[in-house]
Amino acid sequence: MSETNVWPAVAGIAYGGDYNPEQWPREVWRDDVARMRDAGVNLVSVGIFSWALLETSEGLFDFAWLDEVIDLLHENGIAVDLGTPTASPPAWFFAAHPGARVQSRDGTVMGFGSRGMASHSSEAYRTAIVRIADALAQRYADHPAVVLWHVHNEYGAPVGEDYSEQSVQAFRSWLSARYGSLDALNAAWGTAFWGQHYTTWDHIGAPAATPSVANPAQRLDFARFTDARMRECYVLERDAIRAHAAQPITTNFMANQHWGVNLWAWAAEVDVVSNDHYLWAADPEAEIGLAIAADLTRSLAGGNPWILMEHSTSAVNWQGRNIAKRPGEMARNSLSHFGRGADAILFFQWRASRSGAEKFHSAMLPHAGTESRVWREVVDLGAKLDRLAEVRDSRVTADVAILWDFESFWAQDLEWRPSDDVSSRERIRAYYEQLWRDGITVDFALPSHDLSRYALVIAPALYLLSTADAANLTRYVERGGTLLVSFFSGIVDENDRVHEGGFGAPLSQALGVRVEEFLPLREGVTSTLAWQADPAQNLPADIWQEALATTGAEIRATYVNGPAAGGPAITRHRHGSGTGWYVSTRVQNTGMRTLMSAVYEDAGITPSDLPERFEVIVRRSADADFVVAINHGDAAASLAVSGVELLTGSGVSDSHDVPAGDVAVIRTTAPSGGERILP
Repeated sequence: MSETNVWPAVAGIAYGGDYNPEQWPREVWRDDVARMRDAGVNLVSVGIFSWALLETSEGLFDFAWLDEVIDLLHENGIAVDLGTPTASPPAWFFAAHPGARVQSRDGTVMGFGSRGMASHSSEAYRTAIVRIADALAQRYADHPAVVLWHVHNEYGAPVGEDYSEQSVQAFRSWLSARYGSLDALNAAWGTAFWGQHYTTWDHIGAPAATPSVANPAQRLDFARFTDARMRECYVLERDAIRAHAAQPITTNFMANQHWGVNLWAWAAEVDVVSNDHYLWAADPEAEIGLAIAADLTRSLAGGNPWILMEHSTSAVNWQGRNIAKRPGEMARNSLSHFGRGADAILFFQWRASRSGAEKFHSAMLPHAGTESRVWREVVDLGAKLDRLAEVRDSRVTADVAILWDFESFWAQDLEWRPSDDVSSRERIRAYYEQLWRDGITVDFALPSHDLSRYALVIAPALYLLSTADAANLTRYVERGGTLLVSFFSGIVDENDRVHEGGFGAPLSQALGVRVEEFLPLREGVTSTLAWQADPAQNLPADIWQEALATTGAEIRATYVNGPAAGGPAITRHRHGSGTGWYVSTRVQNTGMRTLMSAVYEDAGITPSDLPERFEVIVRRSADADFVVAINHGDAAASLAVSGVELLTGSGVSDSHDVPAGDVAVIRTTAPSGGERILP
């Protein structure tokens, strides 16, 4: 990511979405633009799936229709995020280059008719994406409507890994560059196990379907390789654009929804971070998953404002049960992203499609037209965002970080782990959810990052941990930080080898414990912990126990029953100036509140006493706080705050009531000296 904050040249908060005029006759275009103006739209993404209409055959371009669309948008004061259409190569491309098709792990060659169908290792594909990116940039680099470039679309979705022969050859080259020698590769992969030793690079393949479990280190490296190959394709397009154009360049992430891409590495390659987020309809509190995605995106952006590139006005079309958003939910979703740092609120898509796989996906202008509730809410949201222009470029700060390492997730999710019940996603959600309910804003970070600014760091799922990163976490504790580590963390190194010294060994100094054995529970079995500060209080737990030996830590909870009965379950260890907590089981329900209250006390953090499902975030500028209060509940909620409510312009003295399902944004003035009055 650029060292400085790079932002598209759009006034105020950007508002709009994907615009696909090629799906509609020309007479609809002017109506579209007029409706955009009614809704307050000031930015649309164009051309993302238009390759077949822009390059009608290899090297033959037709830009006339796109010229017309971009000129029309510009005439009406609407800026353009211009996409490169490389997520969906045309039929002529695959006819000319059949070897560019993706091959699945079981050997199936993917056919035409979807999206994301090309191998990122295909030289024909790489040549073609540079050609069209270059042609677009040459033509539109100086067009005054174009304020942002949008490369590809959702890398890795629906497919990232490719097991074709060209991918295998590229994998060998990548491995040779990574390890330098076969001896180093054999050592890293532990090929002495099951007789997998390699004597020539040509014998190494992709970890395709095997009779039993494939080498996990090989699979982990193939995931790294796949991520790197996709990122190389992005860089090829980005650099082709940059040769002609000065506008910022991005590609849309899928934070907390698609984990097959190492977004920390990708964030370093974009000028501005953008993200797509869709609610999971089966989640009755989907606003918490939304908040995770927004906080992760802000963290990837280094705290800079970011772009919500896609979300939905109502239902999506690709889940098992596509639940429509209720009245006011679209605004709550949008303003939660906004509260957590987004300075652009965009949707998929502008006008609902009549044909194709996404014709039942909601849109800003739905099939029901301008007489619909969705349309009225779209217009209302545009007006709200217009009133929030002064919040742009303010920042969100956090005292707590949750560690989020994609490579660790990849490794943990491979086969033959001690229990199918142990999920990195679930553990992150559980700890984040408690913080969310306690009104505590969270950043996400890598274990290698400088963590010194955080009072509390939580590692809910850190299965893979290098010795260098473990040393960084240990220094964090030594220097006064509070670290909480959940079970099944610090188990293997970067090559998926169990650490010398045993499970959790790299963190033993910071935590003062030693894990002797994993003791997973049978399905449906629960256990109970005795909380030492109040022996009458029992904490519910399930799925996992450990035979845990203390090496200096004090015991804060013990197992009442189960295979580890009588042994330590939760420990606290003073190391240097800080404290390391270890939680060797999955604490449930009310037990999380008890646990985290004790951890907060060590970290000097005071949770907010907020009503249930009342979300409060603060954005800060040099001279004001902007308090974003979102009531997801069924009853009015009151917030202690003074200032000006920006959505209505009314003054607020001492407290403000937020009706059920509503949102308020209150500007409060910072006192001299820079300290803030927080709700």
